[in-house]
Amino acid sequence: MTTSREDFLMPYFESLDGTSLFYTDWGQGTPVVFVSGAWLSSSSWEFQMLPLSEQGIHCIAFDKRGHGRSDWVGHGYDYDTLADDLAALLDHLDLRDVTLVAHSMGGGEVIRYLSRHGYDRVSRIVLIAATAPLAIRTPDNPEGIDRAVFDAVNADRTKDRPRWMAQNAQAFFATHLGNKISAELMEWTVQKCLDCSAKAAVEVIKTGFCTDLREESAAVQVPTLIIHGDADASAPIHLCGRRLAKLVPDNVYKEYPGAAHGIFITHAEQINQDLLDFIKES
Repeated sequence: MTTSREDFLMPYFESLDGTSLFYTDWGQGTPVVFVSGAWLSSSSWEFQMLPLSEQGIHCIAFDKRGHGRSDWVGHGYDYDTLADDLAALLDHLDLRDVTLVAHSMGGGEVIRYLSRHGYDRVSRIVLIAATAPLAIRTPDNPEGIDRAVFDAVNADRTKDRPRWMAQNAQAFFATHLGNKISAELMEWTVQKCLDCSAKAAVEVIKTGFCTDLREESAAVQVPTLIIHGDADASAPIHLCGRRLAKLVPDNVYKEYPGAAHGIFITHAEQINQDLLDFIKES
C-alpha cells in the first residue's frame, strides 16, 4: 500500500467495526484527549487545543462517528460502541497517563470507557457540561425530563435542523445573561452542529439523555474534575452537574455562574486554567 501526502494531512484511525474516524493531534507532553458532545466535531475544541498545545500539553481530539470528517455510518451510536471508538484511538496512538476531557454526552462516553475498558491508559477525567448521569425521567428519577417532551423536541429539531439550531444558539451560550460572543462565532458553531448526519443527530441525543450511568458514575476510580454552568439549558445543572458531583467518589466540582452549555467557548480561558491546574495537582 502506498502512502500519499493526504495520509499525513488527514490522520484517521479505524474502530473495531471498521469505521474510519478522523483525529487531530497537536503538541507534545502530557496527553489530553478531548471528547466532543453531540453534533460537534474535534474542531470545536480549538479554544482549548491551540493554547494548551503551546503549554506542554499533547492535545488530541477526534470526530465521533457520523460527525465531521469521520464515516457517516448508520449504526453504532450507543455508548458501548462510542466507548470502543475512544479505546481504538488510545490504542492507535498508544497513549498512557491520559487525561480525558469530555463535553456534554462525551461525558457518558468517558464514563462508559472506564467501566468497559478500565484504567490502564487513563489517569484522570474532566466532565464539562456533561449530560450524565441520567437526564430522562424514570420511576426512580422523577425529576428528569419527561419522555414525551424529549420526543417532541427531537421531532421538531429533526423536521428542520438548521432552523432549530439557529433558534437555540443564544440559549446554548446564554447571551441573555451577558456572555459575549460574536454573531460570526455563533453562526460558526451552528454550522459545526449541522456537520453530522441526520441519523447521528437523532441517535446520539437518545443515547446521551436516556442512558442510565448512575452506577457507573459512582464507580469511577480516577480523580475527576466536574465543570458545569448554572445556566445550562441543554444539560440542566440539577439533573447533571450537581448529581455527578454527589456520585463520583474523588471529584473536584466547579460551578460557573451564568455559564451555559457552550461553556467551553464562552469561558474558555477559565476552563483552560482549571484544566492545567487539575492536571498538575492530581
